[in-house]
Amino acid sequence: MSEDTGHDATHEITHPDGIREISTSALKGLAHPLRMAIYDALSTQGPQTATGLAKRLGESSGATSYHLRQLARHQLIREVEGERSGREKWWERIPGAMKVPGPERELDPSARTASSYVNREFVRNAQRNFEHFIDAAYDGQRMPKSWIAASVSETSNLRLTKEQLAEIAAEFERTTMTFINKYRGRNDPGSRPVQIQFNAFPLTDGEETPS
Repeated sequence: MSEDTGHDATHEITHPDGIREISTSALKGLAHPLRMAIYDALSTQGPQTATGLAKRLGESSGATSYHLRQLARHQLIREVEGERSGREKWWERIPGAMKVPGPERELDPSARTASSYVNREFVRNAQRNFEHFIDAAYDGQRMPKSWIAASVSETSNLRLTKEQLAEIAAEFERTTMTFINKYRGRNDPGSRPVQIQFNAFPLTDGEETPS
């Protein structure tokens, strides 16, 4: 799934392809319900203030302000330079993809618990976003037909070896990320927040074909 970098929260490795590997300390710092919600909101909606996040998430601005500072301390988000609403700061997710260590990595017990929680929340948030889109698509007042027509959901069912699955996943990541990266950091006229999802995984109730 992902790779871990160690225990220093100030040491994040940036790969040539722009993927940052989260440190174990930062992983543990992220493993908190409100911090995950804040991180997801900044990822999907763009820069926000503590007050704006409080309204969006149903929390107090004092709580969102505190957890924003904690996320920034772990180098997961940053203040938007030159942007303020009066005395209030604007915050943004640090650009680029971020790897989170998965169950295939050797982690200490607390880091493994944090990894499980963070990865589960990413999956839940992605699924929730897709379900909200489906609901909105059937409500003519919430989602224009032109945006529905521009969207797609694809599912393929195959029998694969683990090597074949890894090959498809690697090729998909290589080709799609090359294209997607063309649009990172842009805010063109007529654009709106969009989330692109792709899942490739073995079904838990399936059986491996004997050799």
